[in-house]
Amino acid sequence: MNENALHDRHVVITGGTGALGSAVVKRFLDAGATCHVTWVAQRELERFPHADAVQLHQLDAADEPAVARFYESLPALWASVHLIGGFAMSPIEQTSAQDFRKMIDMNALTCFLCCREAVRRMRAADASASSAGGRIVNVAARPAVHAMGGMIAYSAAKAAVASITQSLAEVVKADRILVNAILPSIMDTPANRAAMPNADFGKWPKVEEVAETIAFLACPTNGLTSGALVPVFGTA
Repeated sequence: MNENALHDRHVVITGGTGALGSAVVKRFLDAGATCHVTWVAQRELERFPHADAVQLHQLDAADEPAVARFYESLPALWASVHLIGGFAMSPIEQTSAQDFRKMIDMNALTCFLCCREAVRRMRAADASASSAGGRIVNVAARPAVHAMGGMIAYSAAKAAVASITQSLAEVVKADRILVNAILPSIMDTPANRAAMPNADFGKWPKVEEVAETIAFLACPTNGLTSGALVPVFGTA
C-alpha cells in the first residue's frame, strides 16, 4: 500500500492498542488514513505508541447498543478492521460452557457486531461518490481451518469468524464492500515470547508483516479479493 493511498479516508481498527494493533495502526497512518482505534482498559493506552495520532474510542465490542452508537457517530467510513479477540486452551473435559461462551463472545460476537454496523455505515454513504463501498478485514486463525488439539472453544470461535467473513462477502457484493479475513498462526509478540521462551521465534510471522497483508486487503487498490481466508503464517 502506497503512501497516501488512504488519504482522507476513515478507518476503524478495533483492538488497535495491542502488539498487532499497533503495527496495523502505524501502517494505516503511514498511508494517510484517519484511524479510529477502540480500547477497553486504561492500561492498553499506556503501551500504545500512537495515541496522539489517532482518534481513540473506549468500546466494549460485545455490547450491541454500544457498538451501534460508535459506528453511527463516525464520519463516512472506508474500512473496518477487527482485531479484537481472545485465546484460551484447555482439554475438552475441562472446558466449561462459560469458557466456550467467552471465546464465542470475544471472537465471533465482536466480529459480527462490528461487521454489521460497519456495513450499515458504509451503505449510508453516497453511492455515486468515488469513496463509496468499503473494506472489512477480520482476524480468524490458523486453527479455524487446520485442526489442532487442546483449543476447541477457540477454534470453534475463529471458525465462526471465518464463516461470518465468507457469508458477508456474498451479501455485500453489490455494495462494493469487500470482506476478507486473515489466518494468523503464532505471531512474534512480547507476550508470545514470554509464554513460549524456548520456541524458535524466527519462524513466527512478524506483526509488521501481518499488518502489511491487512493493509493490502483494506486498500482501494484491492478491487478483486473478497471472501478470502488469507494465511499469514509463512513457513511456521
